[in-house]
Amino acid sequence: MQVCLASTSPARLMLLNQAGIEPLAIAPAVDEEAAIAEFEEREGRVLPPDEHVLVLARRKAADVAARVLQVHPGFDGVVIGGDSMFELDGEIYGKPYTPEAATARWQGMRGRTGVLHSGHAVIRVRAEAEPVEAHATARASVSFAADVSDDEIAAYVATGEPLLVAGAFTVDSLGGAFIERVEGDPSTVVGMSLSTVRRLVRELGVEWTSLWNRLPS
Repeated sequence: MQVCLASTSPARLMLLNQAGIEPLAIAPAVDEEAAIAEFEEREGRVLPPDEHVLVLARRKAADVAARVLQVHPGFDGVVIGGDSMFELDGEIYGKPYTPEAATARWQGMRGRTGVLHSGHAVIRVRAEAEPVEAHATARASVSFAADVSDDEIAAYVATGEPLLVAGAFTVDSLGGAFIERVEGDPSTVVGMSLSTVRRLVRELGVEWTSLWNRLPS
């Protein structure tokens, strides 16, 4: 059983590797802002975080599922798409991109607790069969240390790590020392809830263990 990750996220790839899976990886061709704007215009409302990440996860998985057989003829397996965003006091935060934005974000987060929302979509793909999808969201609360100094924030931002991750933090790398508590599936904060993906895979009639292709020697 093959696995294709509809993402080029190093964090999601690492999670699957640690779970015994070496996936194919195809970058989804999805304009995220346009996709959300189109959905919200059609629905006539602003999407809450859990719906926002689910819409994007489904779009990403669908885009790659539509192309995977062209890139990898004979593919027989699952395509996994995901998206994440961080919510703090009702405000939504994606990737900060700039050092200035990341610095301001950390100065506002220290000593507080926010929620990381993660959307997941899994599509069963094989030749001469219609694709079948299962999807779900997961969430985990993250509490930041109150004593993180401006110098520590500056040093962390200077590494570049927080610039391209949702919420401007990681829990599994340099940012982990500044996080006091995570409630929920910890892998959700890294980028993808493995327990949620396992459940979705099984909903599609696939055993999680059949995806293992990277077991320790």
